[in-house]
Amino acid sequence: MENLLNRMHRYVSPVFLVLLVASFILWYIAKLNYTYTTEQVVRVSVDGVPFEVTCVVEGVGTNLFGYRVYMNKRLRIPLSELKYKPSHEEGHEGKIVIDPHSLQNAISVRFSDIKVASIGAVPEIDKPENP
Repeated sequence: MENLLNRMHRYVSPVFLVLLVASFILWYIAKLNYTYTTEQVVRVSVDGVPFEVTCVVEGVGTNLFGYRVYMNKRLRIPLSELKYKPSHEEGHEGKIVIDPHSLQNAISVRFSDIKVASIGAVPEIDKPENP
């Protein structure tokens, strides 16, 4: 390994390698300033009932990157903010169906610097017990 480093040092300058890494970092930062559209899984808790929903979000790359890397907590949304109806499917008594548009609006309010363009399928959830 040391022989390889000595041979590489003879052909490639350490200053060149440092500048190559610096240019890559600057290029990456510049690319993050563009606006992107991507899918993001959002963890939601409606009155203590957890579930995940896939959202199509749009925003500046730095904000999207930050949400993807650092967003590991659940969004708490009270059921009173959402439109919902009881499930009419057989075997799903006690479950509710949340209106996707109302859930999209509730998520959009909590993401101030990115736009939630659409959300995927919202699972039926157990009706939360109010204390």
